[in-house]
Amino acid sequence: MNTSFKIALIGNPNSGKTSIFNGITGLNQKVGNYPGITVSKKSGKLLRNNDVEVIDIPGLYDLYPNSYDEAVVVEELLHQKDDLSGVVFIADATQLDKSLLLFSQVVDLGFPVLFVINMIDKAEANEVKIDLEKLKSLTGAKFITTNAKSKESLADLTEQIRESNFTHPHSYLRSYYDKLAAPEDHGNGYNNWIKEVYDAYKLNLGNSNGHSEFHSSSMIIDLKNRRRFLNSITEQVMQKPVNLNLNERTKWLDNIILHPILGGLIFVFILFLIFQAIYAWSAWPMDLLDASFAFMSEQAVNIFGEGILGRLVSEGIIPGLGGVLIFIPQIALLFIFIAFLEGTGYMSRVVFLTDRIMQKFGLNGRSVVPLISGVACSIPGIMAARTIDNAKERLITILVTPFMTCSARLPVYVIFIAIAIPDKEVLGFMNLKGVTLFGLYALGTLAALFGSLALSKIFKSEGSKSLLMEIPDYSLPKFREIFVMTYEKVKTFVVEAGKVIFFISIILWFLASFGPGNYQDKIDQFRSEKVSAGVVDEGVLEDEINAFKLQESYAGKIGKVMEPVVRPLGYDWKISIALLSSFAAREVFVGTLATIYSVNADFSEQTLIGKLKAEKNPHTLKPQFNVATSMSLLIFYVFAMQCMSTLAIVKRETGTWKWPILQFVVMTAIAYVAAFGTYQFFS
Repeated sequence: MNTSFKIALIGNPNSGKTSIFNGITGLNQKVGNYPGITVSKKSGKLLRNNDVEVIDIPGLYDLYPNSYDEAVVVEELLHQKDDLSGVVFIADATQLDKSLLLFSQVVDLGFPVLFVINMIDKAEANEVKIDLEKLKSLTGAKFITTNAKSKESLADLTEQIRESNFTHPHSYLRSYYDKLAAPEDHGNGYNNWIKEVYDAYKLNLGNSNGHSEFHSSSMIIDLKNRRRFLNSITEQVMQKPVNLNLNERTKWLDNIILHPILGGLIFVFILFLIFQAIYAWSAWPMDLLDASFAFMSEQAVNIFGEGILGRLVSEGIIPGLGGVLIFIPQIALLFIFIAFLEGTGYMSRVVFLTDRIMQKFGLNGRSVVPLISGVACSIPGIMAARTIDNAKERLITILVTPFMTCSARLPVYVIFIAIAIPDKEVLGFMNLKGVTLFGLYALGTLAALFGSLALSKIFKSEGSKSLLMEIPDYSLPKFREIFVMTYEKVKTFVVEAGKVIFFISIILWFLASFGPGNYQDKIDQFRSEKVSAGVVDEGVLEDEINAFKLQESYAGKIGKVMEPVVRPLGYDWKISIALLSSFAAREVFVGTLATIYSVNADFSEQTLIGKLKAEKNPHTLKPQFNVATSMSLLIFYVFAMQCMSTLAIVKRETGTWKWPILQFVVMTAIAYVAAFGTYQFFS
């Protein structure tokens, strides 16, 4: 195979498609989104052959959409038709009968196909027999059996793809649709039919007040005809034991995991353990990163000198980036745990389990998915609300998802928990800092739930529908898949946050290093006054001059204007600058503090937490970042929107600025009142 080409992986959910994709591409892949939706669009280069691009199509049961996301994925598949050189269709060997429906539709679209029967080891263990020769003669497809956990099996599949072993299987109903098509569309009848279904779905979605069910007698007839014909095939080629029970272990575990009371307690306990582990296991790599950035700042002065460039790098860029990148260990651990729980099949149970609770708060069970997604980032969570049919419930989900504690809040939580909460054990085995972190996540979740309840009363949303979804069997996740997912998430965090922080760090450094008018004359005069007043200690003199410089700088002037508004919360003008800059992204708050407190500072003395602890309130001469102020900041960020990108997504999803503006005002007001109460309580 000398020419480059593109293939797609297609299959039902839980068919092992993601494992195969990761196995045949490794880390040579990229992740994006389909236009306008949150469903991941993954692509990668085939191992040992960069001429082959592999696209991972999200799992589908058929090409008739049941949600907006599915409709766009189907449309994307149709758009890719002329570009795709072949389709690798993946089926679960134990559920081959369910997979053939989607397979028949893919064939009728005219794609050349390589049929992969995955999980063959699972089928053999349960005495499921498949007559591959008979199946090949009845379908005309090229078949290969795989076990996604086997490197040899994946290598064999990779070789089949490299050799382009794709065939055009027998068509099922394409000729029927060709007869119905206009003469100029002959040969594309089924393609045009699927496009008509998609267009009708979109039209119905726009005219149904949010209820997006689409029914067509022709569509139903098509599905019935296919199932009837395909059942005759599976009866000839597939044998299952009469007493086949693949889910005996799953059923036993689900009796516990999905128990209304015990299951909920297990879920809370697992979350509690995760947050304890995040603090316990991330301490030493965070200390190492912290010391590394301090060392780099020192070296930057030696390399670039003490001029403007040296100060920009050592006082602006490095502290700004280091103030956030230091939290990579904790963010990586969070995503490792999430990937592990997803790989075991537990996260699907969480969605199912919490559905009962969501119903009580006036939401459709599908709202669970966006809210859980919001723990990673509000943006994909809000976009995932498109799977909710009811317009009012979709709007409510969009409005409350930002209350869920996203990974961008984690740096803020970690830094101020370290300042406000002592490092000690509770009840002999629980770390108090981990308990606090768990409490902040729980508080954000409660805010989302009770916000949903309040909005459901205001909007008077109709009754919710139950959540229908397929739950996979329990299994041990592959380390490689956990690593790939964690790598992708951390890389996205570093790249996306890093670009914003880099840009803002430069701006903040300039604002904090220069001032209006005769800025330098004021500094010189201040120095002379201090010397005349008898201040001779060089250390004390430099500290006072540095403080005066920052106060008279552009940043200081901006902060002074904002200070009266935030002073009741225990914040000074420096914190107000960080609050303002964090509107670009929450995680920028810590980077901003790192930049502000590193301007004109000696990096060999303290790291960020030490600098914040040493900061004095100029009016009281007491620590500025005491328990009251730190707790106030923690509570403020639990409730505050503080994310420009999230507001933009809300505007795009709702089609108006009314809702994001209202959302920002209400969440900011709640955050302000809650932070004020917290500061007064701890003062």
